[in-house]
Amino acid sequence: MHGLIVDPSKTTSEEQAEGIRQAQVLFKLNNTMPFTDEYEDLLRELFGAGLGEGSTVRPGLAGVCFDQVKIGRGVIVMNNCLMMARGGITIEDNALIAANVQLISNNHDLHNRQLLVCKPVYIGRNVWIGAGATILPGVTVGDNAVVAAAAVVTRDVAPNTIVGGNPARFIKNVE
Repeated sequence: MHGLIVDPSKTTSEEQAEGIRQAQVLFKLNNTMPFTDEYEDLLRELFGAGLGEGSTVRPGLAGVCFDQVKIGRGVIVMNNCLMMARGGITIEDNALIAANVQLISNNHDLHNRQLLVCKPVYIGRNVWIGAGATILPGVTVGDNAVVAAAAVVTRDVAPNTIVGGNPARFIKNVE
């Protein structure tokens, strides 16, 4: 397994403090009335400059390392998204992320399970990820692609294609 190896037991006090800060902001976000100025302020506090103009993330958000998430313009992330972002997650402009999607950029090492192997997840422009889909570490979903509901994506998805199943397989091209 290639990728950045992270040993969580060796995080600095600054990294620990940032993790705690993000967890507390996340808790506030998930317990604040959506579509209010307070909710939007908490979104910006959690994602910082990584949240693109006109983008929204609905409540029920879970995950870690939100400072490693870049969300483009006009992105909609529906309820109950899991973002395990230690390896980095990029969501480009106008992507649609349905409810209960898991974006996972880190996993445990097979031999030393205390270590994390981190690989970035990249979601291209105009991508639609269906409800309950899982995108695993190191996967790129190309522009204009569609990931069917409940798919488990273990490999890159070519632009302008539709994939589905577990593991996700090519279904057809987007016309």
